[in-house]
Amino acid sequence: MTNFHDLIEGFHNFKEAHLERDREFFDALKHGQNPRTLVIACCDSRVDPAILMGCRPGDLFVVRNVAALVPAEDQSAAPDAVMAAVEYGVKHLAVEHIIVMGHSNCGGIHGLLNPVEVKNESYIRGWLCLAHPVLDELAHTDIPEDDHHGRSRHCEEAAILLSIENLLSYGWLHDRVEAGTLKLHALYYDMHDGNLCVWDAEKEDFVPSAAIVGKA
Repeated sequence: MTNFHDLIEGFHNFKEAHLERDREFFDALKHGQNPRTLVIACCDSRVDPAILMGCRPGDLFVVRNVAALVPAEDQSAAPDAVMAAVEYGVKHLAVEHIIVMGHSNCGGIHGLLNPVEVKNESYIRGWLCLAHPVLDELAHTDIPEDDHHGRSRHCEEAAILLSIENLLSYGWLHDRVEAGTLKLHALYYDMHDGNLCVWDAEKEDFVPSAAIVGKA
């Protein structure tokens, strides 16, 4: 879609193809939402979590921001849009899963690695400060300076894990995870090869999701 008119036409196509053909389903959504999963994803227009995971309206409670970052408890502002969404999803919707989903070719991570490109963009620069621990970790790897793909991939994956770690800094989230009523998941969408990768704690690596299909 290239312009605003296309978007409006798209809605009417959606209405004809879905709203009017599945009235019972959409009528049920009028009375409330009951998603079991909250997704924290990047704003990138190529990485829509509902589309990538084949979901219908009402399946996911989604908050999107640059690079899918989550502030730690001591970093969150008042107000904080990300944590407001997480708090609502956990405390009011009682979601059972939180997914943090990053991706390849992430513009936010590119800005993190190339700060000169965002030096005059105060909001972006300030937001990316949340991911500075990722740069500290990168400095202790043996990835060569000229391996731009490797460095990006490392930081994109590390930023996801940092956001998971930051979620656990909130006592009300940590307690639910410890009690087993809330599960945290880390996903990485690699648009180069079309794979959705899942963090495997035992292997300490992101593995293609096909490898865990069927596992609990």
